[in-house]
Amino acid sequence: MHKIDLKVIYSILLLLNGVNLFAQPYPAPNKVAADFKALLSRPIVAADPSFITLNNKEIIIERGSIATEANERMPVVIWKPNTNKKNYPVVIFMSGTGGSKDSKEVTDVLYSLTKLGIMAVSIDARFHGERIPGGAHGGTEYTAAAYAAWKNTDPTKQTHPFLYDTAYDLWRLVDYLAARPDVQADRIGMTGISMGSMQTWLAAAVDKRIKVVVLNIAVQSFKWSLDNDKWQGRVGTIKDGHLKAAHDLGDTEINKQNVKAVWDKIIPGITGEFDCPSMIRLLAPRPTLILSNEKDENCPLPGALIAYDSAKAAFAAQNASDKLMMDVEPNQPHRSTPKHVQMTLDWFAKWL
Repeated sequence: MHKIDLKVIYSILLLLNGVNLFAQPYPAPNKVAADFKALLSRPIVAADPSFITLNNKEIIIERGSIATEANERMPVVIWKPNTNKKNYPVVIFMSGTGGSKDSKEVTDVLYSLTKLGIMAVSIDARFHGERIPGGAHGGTEYTAAAYAAWKNTDPTKQTHPFLYDTAYDLWRLVDYLAARPDVQADRIGMTGISMGSMQTWLAAAVDKRIKVVVLNIAVQSFKWSLDNDKWQGRVGTIKDGHLKAAHDLGDTEINKQNVKAVWDKIIPGITGEFDCPSMIRLLAPRPTLILSNEKDENCPLPGALIAYDSAKAAFAAQNASDKLMMDVEPNQPHRSTPKHVQMTLDWFAKWL
């Protein structure tokens, strides 16, 4: 196994792409935040929480749901240390595509967080887990929802099930948690795996109540992926929807042009002001850990480095360079590694 030297990779990318590789003309951070909030704006509803509580010697588990829209309830699970403390810091942890709040990779982390004295919370993203009657079938319903959003012809009813709508749900989750008496509202962190961490950088970028962030196999540049013909891994997470959309456009196969058309419709702005290199700037100066893999086909490393460079500049401008860190696992594809799981736990233990 070899060690990744980020400085060497930067040098190579600069030689290949020119000195302006990282100089993207993004709008000012305040405008980006306002624009993203406006895109996802919808009537705020009361959380109307409904939970049952299960106790054991170590952990108190609450299972239930809250309302995030008039006709949308989000399943939530809360793992709380069973101690005499009145309130706790909180970490929100989300699954990857096709997973759920009850996936083993999620519950293992929830349990580990409680051992650190942290309340751990997870949700089912849109079209995942219990948000599908009878339970979702991996990413099948998620892909179908993305295609339905592509087919929609009424701008007033446009949905964004691929990433964006769950980011909105996370804002409503933070509303609910911050109002609970057993939560330290000034100590809320957020992370996840893959899709869950992508939703993290989208939600946390504009919600400063989220104080500590870990982004695990999620940092990338959608624009770089398109420009460099490295979009295949990301598209593969909802491939059937992309293929149907390609056919709608008269193409026999998925290509860069129809991929961009789909992204522009269902995740508008993702190759511009809402791309990760733009949104990640808004996390400064909050402690942020970026975890990437060298051979990640879904989040190609060159795009991740573009985002990291953008973050470095933002954190340096706020004298917070010590609160930003990136680690790259050599020779690893798109997977969460044991090392990165431990680094996630250590980051929250240090900063939250």
